[in-house]
Amino acid sequence: CNNDGELNTEECGYDGGDCIKFNELYPNCKVKSPWKFGDGKCDGGSFNTEECGYDGGDCEGFNELYPNCVVDFPKSLGNGYCHGGEYNTKECGYDGGDCIQFNEDFPNCNAHSPFRVGDGICDGGEFNTEE
Repeated sequence: CNNDGELNTEECGYDGGDCIKFNELYPNCKVKSPWKFGDGKCDGGSFNTEECGYDGGDCEGFNELYPNCVVDFPKSLGNGYCHGGEYNTKECGYDGGDCIQFNEDFPNCNAHSPFRVGDGICDGGEFNTEE
């Protein structure tokens, strides 16, 4: 099902019938890649909404662990890299635990890409501060 608006129309037979079941299950879901539903991977963002059945059920486990965590790439949590921004929050378990040590070592550093701190490359800007 190509739900890009052009093919999932009555005139195009709802993508030649490919989108009929999707439209029945998720009539108010507006994502462009419905083939990602039910693939076992929580895709986040607009997929992880009530209208989209929480990515066809793929995000149920994620939502149980992090009920108030809203990120575009849930699979980034707990992947071994400390991501900043909305990932490094209490709601997201400090990036699924990836940022706990970073937050202890650099409590005032609010870098967007904290995994770059101490990577052996002198980065400028937000990384080259006392914090």
